[in-house]
Amino acid sequence: MFVKTIVVNVISAETRMAILEENELMELAIERNKATTIVGNIYKGQVKNVLPGMQAAFVDIGYKKNAFLYIGDVFQNNIAQYISAHQGFFVGQQVLTQIVKDTTDTKGPRATTNLTIPGRYVVLMPNAEYIGISRRIEDETERERLKNIAQNVCPGNMGLIIRTVAEGKSEELLKKDIKYLLNTWNAVNARAKVSKPPTLLYRDADLVIRIVRDYLDGTIDKLIIDDYDAYNRVVELLKYMPDIKTEVEYYRGHEPIFTFYKIEGEIEKLCKRKVELKSGGHIVIDKAEALTVIDVNTGKFVGKTNLADTVFYTNKEAAAEIVKQIRLRDISGIIIIDFIDMESTAEKEYLLKLLEEKFKQDKVKTNIVGITGLGLVEITRKKSRKSIESVLYTECQHCSGSGRILSAESICINILRDIGKILKKGFVADKIIIQVSAEVAAILKGDELLNNLGSELKGKFVIEIIKGLNPQSYYLLQG
Repeated sequence: MFVKTIVVNVISAETRMAILEENELMELAIERNKATTIVGNIYKGQVKNVLPGMQAAFVDIGYKKNAFLYIGDVFQNNIAQYISAHQGFFVGQQVLTQIVKDTTDTKGPRATTNLTIPGRYVVLMPNAEYIGISRRIEDETERERLKNIAQNVCPGNMGLIIRTVAEGKSEELLKKDIKYLLNTWNAVNARAKVSKPPTLLYRDADLVIRIVRDYLDGTIDKLIIDDYDAYNRVVELLKYMPDIKTEVEYYRGHEPIFTFYKIEGEIEKLCKRKVELKSGGHIVIDKAEALTVIDVNTGKFVGKTNLADTVFYTNKEAAAEIVKQIRLRDISGIIIIDFIDMESTAEKEYLLKLLEEKFKQDKVKTNIVGITGLGLVEITRKKSRKSIESVLYTECQHCSGSGRILSAESICINILRDIGKILKKGFVADKIIIQVSAEVAAILKGDELLNNLGSELKGKFVIEIIKGLNPQSYYLLQG
């Protein structure tokens, strides 16, 4: 079994968590105090707009964007709530909602009325009579045991989801967890009755606490934290969780913790489209609005035997790296992978099984759909919190996120076209001042067409270089 370590870096403005598997960075989470996630928060909101054609409503939760609430999310086994919802929301209606997806650049947060409060071993569902067992618990005897316990201890008119870490745990431990969650829900419910919308009723735990709750599941060998207060919080919390055997360490090194563990350099690579493979091949990651496309190339790798073996080796190496990059960048939604074409059906099946095996370490729900008719591997991955990319980076002011800008030559041609329009209107002046970037100026100064235009104008053009000017911008001024 390989060694797994969680490294946590805490400063006043940000908390970062890195998961290392055999000293290799595999997952990264970042939470900033000024722009923290709202996933898991419960609000008392007010319906501001209803979309009957979409069976949805927009709810004011006191956030910068209204939350999108789909009526179909209401649990159908809760008859009273289901009937009420399908009679339709109305403007002004007060509703308890929980955020399941963070806001994006174009969309507000996604909300649901299926409220859940997560604990260490179980998730309490106050509004639904339902018992669920984590799919990661595969032993049928254990699943049946946990289901019987859940049915015995589940509060009336509520539901429970048994988490993976509950495997092998006693009924007493589950009871304690449920008691705590029930007290939390009662406090939320009491506040909801006396609060006016929009009001935040419940905030999910911060990243440090979520690490203990969600990640210390028996597979993590060591947790290292560089902040003494955060370290003490974890130590105090673990006193109430004797089943957790993870070693917790306070980092005392002089070098920054992410630098010491060689994590900082790996984070800097997350903005790159091209990811090199050890063999000399590479993968290229392109993100579109609705999906992410990953292309595999042999690159400099020429193999040692024959083409088929070279292709298969590259695809296997790429598969492992792709899973790593998906987890690291927290890529979600539809993912299309264009592996190098293989003729062997056995090799294709091996590749799918390899992906499935690698994704077992991923806590986010992922589904490998299969190979499409065009030979592409299709994957879907659940999205909830903001991706690492959206946290670390912002849209380029020059290219507006496209990744491309007009060439200097194209800008010059646009300038000449605009000057031509000016001359056709009978514009007369001693000179026209052209303000451009240095790269565009270099081309303009040698352009014969510009000189010809100058003679037609019976004057001259003055080219001015503006330092720091957007390469795509230019100004034409009358002299």
